[in-house]
Amino acid sequence: MTGLSVITLTLNEEHNIVECLESVKWADERIVIDSGSIDKTVELAKPLASKVVSVRWQGYGTMRNLGLDQASGEWVFWLDADERVPQGLAEEIQKVIRANDPRFAGYSVARRAYFLGKWIRHCGWYPSRITRLFRRGMGRFSKNRVHEQLLINGRVRLLRHDLIHYTDPDLFHYFRKFNSYTSLSAEDMMAEKREFSLFQLLARPPFLFFKMYVLRLGFLDGIHGLILCIASSAYVFAKYAKLWELQKK
Repeated sequence: MTGLSVITLTLNEEHNIVECLESVKWADERIVIDSGSIDKTVELAKPLASKVVSVRWQGYGTMRNLGLDQASGEWVFWLDADERVPQGLAEEIQKVIRANDPRFAGYSVARRAYFLGKWIRHCGWYPSRITRLFRRGMGRFSKNRVHEQLLINGRVRLLRHDLIHYTDPDLFHYFRKFNSYTSLSAEDMMAEKREFSLFQLLARPPFLFFKMYVLRLGFLDGIHGLILCIASSAYVFAKYAKLWELQKK
């Protein structure tokens, strides 16, 4: 089989890393890029990973590119520590790599997210397709601090099976990420020289709620969907408020 490298970023992921790496133990190479974990993440990862590299945190895009530079496989699959590759998707990936169709540079998957103890089926979260499998040398990550994008040179085809994402077990976990991600988003907007707009601060949050809860049928996810849509609109408000704060300084 043509070689496959799996790249995973970690920071204090001792509760996730074993199941994550076990789900891709069939891959030719598993690379963990750790950014200073103080729990047992590195210790637990070493027996399961082909390579564990510890580096100073430099933003999601840059860190994923560091992992890409460590990869030796012709194909790369990037996987977060709170994600799992189920058997059906694993078999589909292996079949695609064996076929090695030259027409395609990458393959996208739908992520099925487990939020506060429930699978989210709407809100724009499912199917939330993202290109995860690609030919090394035909893709590179944008240098965003957060919400980085895979910039791929070539055609992308859809995979049929879902990737599992155990995103937020509780609201404490959600809002801890919320605070970090909104700050990083504001820093990215600042770096892009985007000017703060009172209109965006006031208009974007309610519009996002309407889009997620009504247009994307978030109400069908019950109280979980309501909480997710409100929290997501608050996320947008917070990142623009933090942009205002940065520019004010």
